[in-house]
Amino acid sequence: MVALTEEMKAAFRTMKVFPVATASKDGWPNVVPIGFVELVDDETIWIADNFMKKTLANVRENPKVSIYIWGAETKGCFQVKGNVEVRTSGPEFEKMQFTVRSKMAKAPAKSLLIMKIQEIYECAPGPRAGEKIV
Repeated sequence: MVALTEEMKAAFRTMKVFPVATASKDGWPNVVPIGFVELVDDETIWIADNFMKKTLANVRENPKVSIYIWGAETKGCFQVKGNVEVRTSGPEFEKMQFTVRSKMAKAPAKSLLIMKIQEIYECAPGPRAGEKIV
């Protein structure tokens, strides 16, 4: 089980938009800014699909995702990597739709990407850049 530190959780809460990276099965990368990202627990992140095209196509071919956590308020920088499962029904999907639409009434909230965190890496500049944290 991955255990996020309190600093990591605090950094996650300060983010307003998250750079989310995927790749096709052939390895073509795609990075998009996503505003509806929620840390559910120490090992689960929810990503709401409102306008995904390439991202959704990529995760259907290759379920690996990376999220970059950094900003002026975060006091650090780290990269979270894991696998996602796409859901378009069920209680978790419905909860995500409610959350998204309570913030943006006309949001399509088409699907929910449930990411299981597998690894966390340091990405601040310096001698520890790229080191696996968890």
